[in-house]
Amino acid sequence: MFAEYIQAALRNAKYEPLEDGTYMATVAGLQGVIAVGDTIEECRDDLIGAIEGWVALGLRLGHPIPPIDGIDINVSVEPVPIVE
Repeated sequence: MFAEYIQAALRNAKYEPLEDGTYMATVAGLQGVIAVGDTIEECRDDLIGAIEGWVALGLRLGHPIPPIDGIDINVSVEPVPIVE
């Protein structure tokens, strides 16, 4: 589920060259997710980490994670019994 979500986000990423020769990437709908890198490949790698961190923090804080291309992350907030 997480890998599919990240792949969908990467397909929707917008890359922009910056004046200093580096690149910046954002994903529409993922407010605050910004990545930078000296090359597009480095920018993409940074973007993957930014998306992972954004999703993890959002889940921890109980924020909804918006679907991308019909792929969403649903995590139950119902208590789960632990059997030892």
